[in-house]
Amino acid sequence: MDFLLNLNNLWIILIAVVSGVMLAWPSLSRARSGAHVSLAEAIQLVNRENGLFVDVRPAEQFKAGSIPQARNVPEDTLDAHVGNLPKDKPIVLVDARGRQSAKVAATLRKQGFERVSCLEGGLAAWAEGGMPVKKS
Repeated sequence: MDFLLNLNNLWIILIAVVSGVMLAWPSLSRARSGAHVSLAEAIQLVNRENGLFVDVRPAEQFKAGSIPQARNVPEDTLDAHVGNLPKDKPIVLVDARGRQSAKVAATLRKQGFERVSCLEGGLAAWAEGGMPVKKS
């Protein structure tokens, strides 16, 4: 008990707790945003379960390079296009680096889409994995 009451030790404990929280934060925020899938898992969802890649980047970025079979539904036009997305198939959301699609995934889940996931690393991970990129 004396160890905890010593002011110098309190600072050490506080620093350890804050460091632990900072290390755990990326995992905790990813868990709240929903499922993230690896490149291999995303390909399996699309190929084996007739899933759909949905690219949520703006149209200009989509035309500069995208997954060949992806459908472009920019985040700012999601409400207008949500009716065109299948609710019974897996949807893999793609953005530039895998950071923005979690917000779109949460929106889709609120609208009744149960099988929504985000591609870890986004289009950058797709290209780094040696997968084809279509340019319009």
